[in-house]
Amino acid sequence: MMAGIDHASGDTIIPMDGDLQNDPADIHRLLEKLEEGYECVSGWRKNRQDGELKRNLPSRIANRLISWISGVHLHDYGCSLKAYHKDVIKGVKLYGEMHRFIPIYASWSGARVTEIPVTHHARLFGKSKYGLERVAKVVLDLIVVKFLSKYATKPIYVFGGFGLMSIFISGLAGAYALYLKIFEHVSFILTPLPLLMVMSFITGVMSILMGLLAELVMRTWYESQGKSVYLVRNTINLGGG
Repeated sequence: MMAGIDHASGDTIIPMDGDLQNDPADIHRLLEKLEEGYECVSGWRKNRQDGELKRNLPSRIANRLISWISGVHLHDYGCSLKAYHKDVIKGVKLYGEMHRFIPIYASWSGARVTEIPVTHHARLFGKSKYGLERVAKVVLDLIVVKFLSKYATKPIYVFGGFGLMSIFISGLAGAYALYLKIFEHVSFILTPLPLLMVMSFITGVMSILMGLLAELVMRTWYESQGKSVYLVRNTINLGGG
């Protein structure tokens, strides 16, 4: 799919599965919806012709998780039949199975996103590679997408935040260990608190250092390629258009 997007010459991109379960007759309906002012129109297999337990149930669970975490509420993220303006996903790279998150990328870029019901035929060829394990994959992929969306330009907020929390826990463990030693006469070797204090402190320091390293990597990635940390759709009074 990424290869198709990279080599597409038109302004509108419409991917679809090759197993004949999507109906090409729905393409014009997607285009009509784009003409209403939307930048991304996602297909919704409302009457999905797949196995209820193996395909439909995991898909519903995954779609609700994605909608809840991302804030972009769609019924069917897994439907490949979508239509979007090419500039909406300009610069987006689809690693692994990230194609299902294109509407999220588009929405976070300021695009108007909607969905319409599309026809879905029963599978006649090929074999599905998705099952219940798909939910776990979706959750892991969504964590990556959420992290990149909120913290790609400031990873120290994640690593440093966790590091400070670990150091705080270390301080609490150390203080309580001293309290037990002084007031309860409980030896350090009789409680796991000293070990917890040391491990939490080391974890906190390592997390903060990882955050600093991630900051260097992020800056190198942006500045070495001349990438911008913001997106501009239109300009006014700048002479460019």
